[in-house]
Amino acid sequence: RESDHRAWTPVSYTVTRQNATIQGLIQGKAYFFRIAAENIIGMGPFTETTKEILIRDPITVPDRPEDLEVKAVTKNSVTLTWNPPKYNGGSDITMYVLESRLIGKDKFHRVTKEKMLDRKFTVEGLKEGDTYEYRVSACNIVGQGKPSFCTKPITCKDEIAPPTLDLDFRDKLIVRVGEAFSLTGRYSGKPAPKVTWLKDDIVVKEDDRTKIKTTPTTLCLGILKSVREDTGKYCVTVENSTGSRKGFCQVNVVDRPSPPVGPVIFDEVFKDHMVVSWKPPLDDGGSEITNYIIEKKDTHKDMWMPVTSATVKTTCKIPKLLEGREYQIRIYAENLYGISDPLISDEMKAKDRFRVPDAPEQPVIKDVTKDSAVVVWNKPYDGGKPITNYIVEKKETMATRWVKVTKDPIFPGTKFKVPDLLEGCQYEFRVSAENEIGVGDPSPPSKPIFARDPIAKPSPPVNPEAVDKTKNSVDLSWQPPRHDGNGKIIGYLIEYQKVGDEEWKQANLTADSCPETNYKVTGLTEGLTYKFRVKAVNAAGESDPAHVPDPVEVKDRLEPPELILDANMAREQHVKAGDTLRLSAVIKGVPFPKVTWKKEDHEVSPKADIEVTGVGSKLEIRNTVHEDGGMYSLTVENPAGSKTVSVKVVVLDKPGPPRNLNISDVRSDSCYITWMEPEDDGGSVITNYVVERRDVASAQWVAISSSSKKRSHMAKYLIEGTQYLFRVAAENQYGRGPYVETLKPIKAIDPLHPPGPPKNLHHVDVDKTEVSLVWNRPDRDGGAEITGYLVEYQEDGADEWTKFQTVPMLDCVVTGL
Repeated sequence: RESDHRAWTPVSYTVTRQNATIQGLIQGKAYFFRIAAENIIGMGPFTETTKEILIRDPITVPDRPEDLEVKAVTKNSVTLTWNPPKYNGGSDITMYVLESRLIGKDKFHRVTKEKMLDRKFTVEGLKEGDTYEYRVSACNIVGQGKPSFCTKPITCKDEIAPPTLDLDFRDKLIVRVGEAFSLTGRYSGKPAPKVTWLKDDIVVKEDDRTKIKTTPTTLCLGILKSVREDTGKYCVTVENSTGSRKGFCQVNVVDRPSPPVGPVIFDEVFKDHMVVSWKPPLDDGGSEITNYIIEKKDTHKDMWMPVTSATVKTTCKIPKLLEGREYQIRIYAENLYGISDPLISDEMKAKDRFRVPDAPEQPVIKDVTKDSAVVVWNKPYDGGKPITNYIVEKKETMATRWVKVTKDPIFPGTKFKVPDLLEGCQYEFRVSAENEIGVGDPSPPSKPIFARDPIAKPSPPVNPEAVDKTKNSVDLSWQPPRHDGNGKIIGYLIEYQKVGDEEWKQANLTADSCPETNYKVTGLTEGLTYKFRVKAVNAAGESDPAHVPDPVEVKDRLEPPELILDANMAREQHVKAGDTLRLSAVIKGVPFPKVTWKKEDHEVSPKADIEVTGVGSKLEIRNTVHEDGGMYSLTVENPAGSKTVSVKVVVLDKPGPPRNLNISDVRSDSCYITWMEPEDDGGSVITNYVVERRDVASAQWVAISSSSKKRSHMAKYLIEGTQYLFRVAAENQYGRGPYVETLKPIKAIDPLHPPGPPKNLHHVDVDKTEVSLVWNRPDRDGGAEITGYLVEYQEDGADEWTKFQTVPMLDCVVTGL
């Protein structure tokens, strides 16, 4: 039974031995036991244990300790640690026995008599270089248990271990101003490392607020009542001879921001609103500015009125002001940790303060080319607000509308190259300035300029020569200068000099009196020799002179006529009817020849316009007709001779009418039409003929062929008995000529033939002077009804037949025989 119960519980009734094993007991409880013997008569008295028996495992010596480790080795000491045995033998451990054996010896020796219940011991007083192995045993009330497994042999020498660093803080730490913070951790290393604290690469020194505490295994940096200046990157370095380890922490000591930086700038001031700006706080308190709180106050009142508390910009519009009142503005900066002290502005009266810029002065135009010009101006007064743009406009001098020269802004320069001008046009320019308020008045217009490239003096004329002369004049000719200096050549100045004189005389006084590249110098003296030179003139001035190569003796000359034919005087000239015929040639000769035009050796038609100039002649006939064609000749004649050229002129026109229109083989449904080509084909090949017919009862002509190239056609599908007219016209590439028409209608009937001979002629009666004849109708009537029969007789032996009479019937009595 349990010691605290009274009831007995039977364990076994069938035990025949003198011992028994009782199971099912509870560890830690106390029990009483009793035993009785039994025979067949009955059960004897019980025998009871004298004292209670506590149920527990039997006590033995402890198991061997575990995990014996060497923690540190120096040249004269060894530090060991171990863990308790898995089983203590049923009794608490009372002490540990640590033993050592010098390698080379047989026996282990006890190291110390200390109990070492903290399971750590440093063996000291060892000899450097000796090698030991260690073991440890556990003891309880029963005795000493088995020793642990031996350590590996340990040689006494200083041990080296690189530093380790285990930090209690993260990479970033945020601290409110006034709070304390600490950075702690653990470290190790052999030999013992040196611990150094840095802030932003500067060594941290202890003072009233900064404390540094370092133990052999722990490190700590503590700061009391932190301030904003404590913000920074902190670094702890643990270093010994084998290396170093570093730990970092970015500490951000946060606070409400400092006030915004003044002064408050009034960017815009109007009668009903202002626009103010300021600069952010120098110190944002370590946290981004979330917004600014802006308030306004009428200086006549003591109450601040909110404007906005939700802006992150450093500018703000202050609305709803009363004109003429003075106002103050105050601005707070706010971050996550609070609101700064305010920045308060000076007093400012609500009234319009700014305006658009003034008009610039008259702009100056430079570097003009044929399509561009540079406009230059001075900056005007900006109206109190910075100028943001200039607007340059142009207009042609005679126009009324100004046009912007570009859509892009022009700023900050005060000159602009205007593109896309039209060469030769005259332009004016003006400039306006623009600020935030608006666009100011335009400047006065610039002086007008022409869009053309800058002009220089021209180069000299090219190849001057004397082309003709008389007893008192010389004709000069030259070519324009190679370079006109970008200016129009106004004309030429011609000068002459008598050989032997030094003075040059002017043949013409002004250049515009000789705009062409030739000039007749008159008033010269016959028999004298002269030199000549020519200058080109533009708006920039006179060119260098170009000299006629050789001096010229002034006298009449005689040259036979010469004809230089134009392209229209080739051997054969084709012109379309209705167009204009032009024949022309350049004529030379001294004196100038007499000009004669002829056609086929006759006078040309009065409709021809003939023009004769000092250099040539031209014949022109407008609205040509075919009759204007033929052989034209041009004859030029002077005392030195004559010359004639001829040209065949073909006036291309529609062809004439076809010839010899003939109708044959007329049938009841067809006929055959033939004709000959026109006498005149209009100067072009006949391409085809058009054949038409017309019922005499109808006014409408009907085409029966429009593409025939042959000169015949079978007209089919005629209606028998109908009378028809036919006509034919010829076509070439210039059109259709006139028709030729049949003179009289053609009737669509088959042709008539003589009838066949009567059949079966015989007599039926004979008298002395007459014979009665009968016969039958012939087999064919020849295409028409038989109208009668001609009866003839012949005396036997004679050659001639004698006509008797024509009878309508098939019988006849011949009398008078």
